[in-house]
Amino acid sequence: MSVSLRQRFVRAIYADHNDSKLVEKTLSGLLASVDDNAVMINIGAGKTKLHPNMKGLEIEAGPGVDIVGSALDLPFEDNSVDLIVTQEVLEHVPDPFLAMREIHRVLKRGGRAYVQLPFMIGFHPCPTDFWRFTDQGIIELAVQAGFSAPVAHQSVGPATGFYRIAVEFCAILFSRPWLRLYRPLKGFFALLLYPIKWLDPLLTGHQEATRIPGGYFIQVEKQ
Repeated sequence: MSVSLRQRFVRAIYADHNDSKLVEKTLSGLLASVDDNAVMINIGAGKTKLHPNMKGLEIEAGPGVDIVGSALDLPFEDNSVDLIVTQEVLEHVPDPFLAMREIHRVLKRGGRAYVQLPFMIGFHPCPTDFWRFTDQGIIELAVQAGFSAPVAHQSVGPATGFYRIAVEFCAILFSRPWLRLYRPLKGFFALLLYPIKWLDPLLTGHQEATRIPGGYFIQVEKQ
């Protein structure tokens, strides 16, 4: 399988957090609430284009990258950005608290940020992977940066959390005799176990669902 085909498979099947209905609804509402002249930044956007006027920031130049810079030192003036989105990115930086303070610094008064982070998923370096966040953790991340009264929502629920661990477990178990089988087996189990994710709507409202969801997001505003 080519690198590009594997990346598309991972994005569409295995790591489809960004396609959850609540994530899409929340982002659509945020994007609809700003005018076309708003300054909008997607930190760690890759090739994703959420809005024609939203600029993608990455640490290295590449296709679809509008701005090269670090989440730890955002290349923007204080109080200059209307909307910031970052999805499944801050777990990869060594100091997510500094990154969150940078987001707060560059937002205008009344500017908003959407921050999405993983919880119950496996190690995925690209090239580094440092952190996981509970609902309390992602709230604390925002509070320490200066945001008031953040509320955490599950981006994907406990069925997805279980799915991600189950796929990894099965791939590791059955590739034990021959390591080269790990990637093809992971793809096989990602497809075979995919229907487990369909249980998320049933389980997300459970009182104990916060124990193993796939991840969380918060939507915050600078006062």
